[in-house]
Amino acid sequence: MNFQDLFDQFSKKRVLVIGDVMVDAYLKGKVNRMSPEAPVPVVDLFEKDERIGGAGNVAFNLAALGASPIICSVIGADLEGERLIQLFKDASISTDGIYASSNRRTTVKTRVLSNNQQLLRIDSEDTNLINAAEEAQLIKQIISVLENGIDGIIFEDYNKGVLTPSLIASVLSLAKEHQIPTTVDPKKDHFFEYKGCTLFKPNLKELKEGLQLDFDFVADHDAFLSAVNDLQCRLGNSISFITLSEHGVFIQEDQPIFIPAHLRNIADVSGAGDTVIAVATLCLISGAEIHTIAAIANIAGGLVCEQPGVVSIEKERLLNEVNKLL
Repeated sequence: MNFQDLFDQFSKKRVLVIGDVMVDAYLKGKVNRMSPEAPVPVVDLFEKDERIGGAGNVAFNLAALGASPIICSVIGADLEGERLIQLFKDASISTDGIYASSNRRTTVKTRVLSNNQQLLRIDSEDTNLINAAEEAQLIKQIISVLENGIDGIIFEDYNKGVLTPSLIASVLSLAKEHQIPTTVDPKKDHFFEYKGCTLFKPNLKELKEGLQLDFDFVADHDAFLSAVNDLQCRLGNSISFITLSEHGVFIQEDQPIFIPAHLRNIADVSGAGDTVIAVATLCLISGAEIHTIAAIANIAGGLVCEQPGVVSIEKERLLNEVNKLL
């Protein structure tokens, strides 16, 4: 397969990303002493950084790959929400689907780092489900976006309240009506709400939690395959794509396919799942074969783990690695 032709297709795709968005904030400094006030390290701050997080990072990865993402979410009508909107604008990501509510706080995850190691994380957020009025407004904006043409829809669930069961059902119905492929990066709370989706991508831990099973993946592959078959039977999804951390990835449409991980110097796994779902979705809607979807997404996930913090994939670097390894 000509991977350059596949990657060229990415720039022609418009992808709707629905889910929980947030600000990933970083306070970077150096620890030279302990505090005289309490037994804690003192961080001498030298850098502050803010990045798009959550479902927004999926959109950021799509944009980095040349696609046109449209983010749909509910944020707070607050200063943090205004900063997040600006971050999207700076990244040339459409915010036509974002609704700012006076009833919610914008999620901000602040990480304190020293020597590329995380010392502390502070979360400011509301995790209750969005209310009926917020949901109605979000669906209205999603319908408006769909009218302009969409090639794929990604559900990115971070359990912060945007993806309610009724919203998921409404969007899946709209996608079926418009014949738009749907891909899902789930969490256990709404694991079985995505009935009939095209591609479902939990990690191994989420698969076990969602099915309420416990098995040793390394020692019992049969139990794993049985779990995937049970998932597809209950969910009615076309493709199951399971990320397996250091064991690589697994994908199944009709036949099971295991792809081992490539040897990497892992610095940080944060945001790797966002990259994997973005790459897998673009490959899917660009017509790639099942094995190719999994193989390229596997490489992409490994590449972003080599860098500290939540980062997006670099298109040219990914293409070079794909040509080298595949």
